[in-house]
Amino acid sequence: MRTERDHSGRGTPVGLPRLSTGLTAPGENPDHVQEPDDVRKPAAPTTLGVPHREAPLRHRLAFPHALGTGIIIQSEDPVREAIRSRLAGLIEDFEATLSRFREDSPVGAMARATHGGTFEFPEWSSPLFDLTDRFVDLGGGRIDPCVGEDLMRLGYGADLTFHMTADAPEHLGSLHGRPTWRRDVIRSGTTLRTHAPVHLDFGLCGKGFLVDLIAMVLMDDDPERGFLVNAGGDMRARVREPLSVGLEDPRDEESGVGIARLSSGALCASSPSRRHWRASATLDAHHLINALDGMPVTDIAATWTHVPAPNHVPDRTHVPDRNHVPDRDGEEPTTAYPTAKADGLATALFLLPMETLLPLLPFSCLTLSADLHATVGGDFPGTVFTS
Repeated sequence: MRTERDHSGRGTPVGLPRLSTGLTAPGENPDHVQEPDDVRKPAAPTTLGVPHREAPLRHRLAFPHALGTGIIIQSEDPVREAIRSRLAGLIEDFEATLSRFREDSPVGAMARATHGGTFEFPEWSSPLFDLTDRFVDLGGGRIDPCVGEDLMRLGYGADLTFHMTADAPEHLGSLHGRPTWRRDVIRSGTTLRTHAPVHLDFGLCGKGFLVDLIAMVLMDDDPERGFLVNAGGDMRARVREPLSVGLEDPRDEESGVGIARLSSGALCASSPSRRHWRASATLDAHHLINALDGMPVTDIAATWTHVPAPNHVPDRTHVPDRNHVPDRDGEEPTTAYPTAKADGLATALFLLPMETLLPLLPFSCLTLSADLHATVGGDFPGTVFTS
């Protein structure tokens, strides 16, 4: 096994054969169930998103239905009931605000507003909108939360038809006039104004952002607590001993292509392997969309990104709730929210060259092309299986 790293910021190609490692994931807990971690013993290392659990993280709290992927929190000490309830409320509030699959969310209301309108979002969403602004600017039109309309036309809307609409070819992408974040959404803090229906999708970095909000609550409750927050493979950790994380083979979820080590900060992944469908007789679709033409990206198979954690612990007054956003002492959101940043970068690497992103934002990464060549950028904390 070897991993070639390039510390100058440019990637190094690594040949990557198919592996059959027989990696498995543990079973799922009921909602809000907490138990010592030694009750369940998965194989190690496991597939991406379910790391080998070190002995100190003995306690586990699961929200298996959150975000459609589930969220698992592992910690050194049990999470208090008051904090558990607070986390459950935070997750519900997040989904009720930002899910495009819920009619009661502001995002759902924006999609139904025939003549547009004014839509108020909670204060905690401000850093997410800041991050969205940043990635949209970096993307040069390729990255845009308005791809929610493209996903809907490709069959991945609230009705989950998984069949492309008849008029999709004439409407997909901003090149065909689909609304864009910069042109058709007027932002003033956490207020969004539109003049026509706009279908937003905050999948770019929304899941990672929620992971960071959860981490803030945990750190506020106990600044010394070691923990791992895992939302379907997007992870934020603060542990004494590094965790081994298997990097899932996008061709076979039971196999791996490498191992990463995570002790502090965020590790995120993106791949169409678990979210794809036959949209038409001639198109295999997935959720990673080029916002210019509204079509799924085809030249990248998977990406992994690592972002270091901020250098400080949030004050008690900075814990997120619906009416208060944590003050990060002037830090830009890409620094204060490492999992959201890593989540967004994992998607951005499907659309932008690694060498474009590495000089702009402090992160490291691993990408796997469609022809199964791995490229490492920066000091990615992992090893790729090679022949």
